[in-house]
Amino acid sequence: MEKRKKSRSNSSLRYIRRNWQLYVVFLLPAFFLTLIFKYLPIGGILMAFKDFNPRLGIMRSDWVGMKNFNRFISSPDFAGYLLNTLKLSVYGLLWGFPVPIILALLLNRIRSKKIKKNIQLVLYAPNFISVIVLCGMVFIFLSPVGPVNRILGTDINFMTMPEAFRSIYIISGIWQGAGWASIMYTAALANASQELTEAAIIDGAGILQQIWHVDIPAIKPIIIIQFILQAGNIMSLGFEKAYALQTSMNIPSSEILPTYVYKLGLQMGDYSFSTAVGLFNSIINVILLVLINRIIKRFNEGEGL
Repeated sequence: MEKRKKSRSNSSLRYIRRNWQLYVVFLLPAFFLTLIFKYLPIGGILMAFKDFNPRLGIMRSDWVGMKNFNRFISSPDFAGYLLNTLKLSVYGLLWGFPVPIILALLLNRIRSKKIKKNIQLVLYAPNFISVIVLCGMVFIFLSPVGPVNRILGTDINFMTMPEAFRSIYIISGIWQGAGWASIMYTAALANASQELTEAAIIDGAGILQQIWHVDIPAIKPIIIIQFILQAGNIMSLGFEKAYALQTSMNIPSSEILPTYVYKLGLQMGDYSFSTAVGLFNSIINVILLVLINRIIKRFNEGEGL
């Protein structure tokens, strides 16, 4: 067996050497696209440390060091925008992360394949609605003459209430993405050992006991990986949805770092300051990712995993 593997690897290497031009032609477009759109823009980070002038360019603009960072940290809006971003991210993670897992566990209990497919189709469909269309739907549903107010018998404009913004943002996000996010867990549960489930049933385990002792351990590695990935993006909300749901009345809750960067950079043309704010946001993201990764590592080591 080892000789066969070695001969196959040698033959594949010989083939690559003979036809290296084909591989170069095949890989060059991907290489250049990655270089142009992923690595070259990193040079734009220099704008955070300069007084950027579009006429002079990045390299010839005056160096100001940490001036833009100090300006942001010392501004009266710093604490409010940072807290708004953290609250929206943390609450979204705490409320939104368990929902796909629960959906996958419930779908796994449906034995009829036809019913299961129909339910999955309904759950996955919102993921294909664009963010702007979703925000338009939210405005219609929550308007004073919308269906929500008709059901409640009120005429409240929820989109003007700062205290309601986070709930609206998080709930609409869960509705849109939870079904699609449950695909990984559903696939992992499909590959789980049926023998363990049958053994649990024979031992008299109820549905909740089967889920706790059989289903959840089967998807635990995926849960941990997904939690690390989502926690690592805790500060990467994106400005589109928050900006689209923003009104002049809910700004105290809806103004977050990404929308602040968008307004400063594209609307006001303060490129250096907006770059500094965006870089600060990314640094906080990296720090949170490292901390959460270490916490989960210690937790797994403590359980002997």
